[in-house]
Amino acid sequence: MKVFVLLLSLFMFSGLTYAGDDAESSEPEMIYLEMKPKITVNLAEPKKYMVVNVQLLVEGEKAKEKVEKHMPMLRHTLIMMYSGLPSAEVQTMEQREALRTKTKEAIEKALEKYANKDGFRDVYFTEFLVN
Repeated sequence: MKVFVLLLSLFMFSGLTYAGDDAESSEPEMIYLEMKPKITVNLAEPKKYMVVNVQLLVEGEKAKEKVEKHMPMLRHTLIMMYSGLPSAEVQTMEQREALRTKTKEAIEKALEKYANKDGFRDVYFTEFLVN
């Protein structure tokens, strides 16, 4: 009888552990999408330009496919937004963070216009050069 109770206990605990693993695996995968090639735009001053490597954070495969489908429109949106910026507006960390926030808002607005922004989570600059 003791052996039966012991075996039953082992099966119950292994089932609880297995159920916990399922809960973790059901969370959507977070995916980073790089906007290739890097975005290069002329700034307001003559012979000044900016190069930005933009990474988009999306949640799940469905959101990844949607963002990839609209990548040309998103690139256009950012190129138009960044072109002609005064170089003085992108020098400090605070200014670059403000630009990152504006970039996220612009992407959300563009996605809402042609699809929906569900699954789009954030945007990051992984390279930022002003010359």
